[in-house]
Amino acid sequence: MELPTEPAQKGSAAIPRPPLVREILLVAGLFLVYKLGRQLATGHTAEAFGNAHHVWDLERFLHLPGEGSVQSAVLHGDTLVHLVNTYYATVHFPATLAFLVWLYLRRPGHYRWARRVLAAVTAAALVVHLTFPLAPPRMLAATGLVDTGQVYGPTVYGASPESDSLSNQFAAMPSLHFGWALMVAVGLIAATRSRWRWLWLLHPLLTLLVIVGTANHYWLDAIVAAALLGIVLAVVRPPRRTPAAAGPGEKAEDAEDAEDTADAGSPVPHASGGRDAPDGVPEAPALVGARR
Repeated sequence: MELPTEPAQKGSAAIPRPPLVREILLVAGLFLVYKLGRQLATGHTAEAFGNAHHVWDLERFLHLPGEGSVQSAVLHGDTLVHLVNTYYATVHFPATLAFLVWLYLRRPGHYRWARRVLAAVTAAALVVHLTFPLAPPRMLAATGLVDTGQVYGPTVYGASPESDSLSNQFAAMPSLHFGWALMVAVGLIAATRSRWRWLWLLHPLLTLLVIVGTANHYWLDAIVAAALLGIVLAVVRPPRRTPAAAGPGEKAEDAEDAEDTADAGSPVPHASGGRDAPDGVPEAPALVGARR
């Protein structure tokens, strides 16, 4: 006699990952457009400084806290300011790339969503960079702030904006440092179910303190970046989770709810596993693999 075998669970198929080569090209293209697009806004020195004075005056009118209070804390010690400069110079791109790689490997559905959101936010930011060139607060004498990168190092910018061939120093608004960091936190919170997932918000919070403390961005640069991200997130909705997306230790009901979603539109089996007879009495369930 053959032993009965357990039927395969429905909805257990994972969402297929998009082709790796295509995704590498798309992500590389995103970073390339980010770098080249900023170069298109080089120059416009007088306009950038004029806009900087307007932004600075607007922040004072809105009674936003002074950027100097954050920088004073950063300048408390040479080691601290060096660490802050290093964070600004080295965390931005690697953290975003690691976020996309993890989603690609573990949450393919959320990966597609996050990639689209990042691309849309970056494109919108580049439009603002082109139409509203803005000198950062470290260049504006009225702020009284120190260019911590040039004074303490390391720095990612050249000493003169006009001679800097690697980046556009007049693209302060919006801050993609903050916008991307906020998206990393939002994406990981949406894609996971750990009770600790909200701690990912520390990443954009720390990034905000770093970009302000190093005098590379105004508060309004981060506010505009958050607003752009909010608009994009309202349009590009995240996918529903699937059973394959539930990691170890995550709540079983999350996986079950996602499994129900994956099975939406398919007939719901009876709890008994059998079929109803014409008189309404359920028949005994058939054993998979049993002889007939």
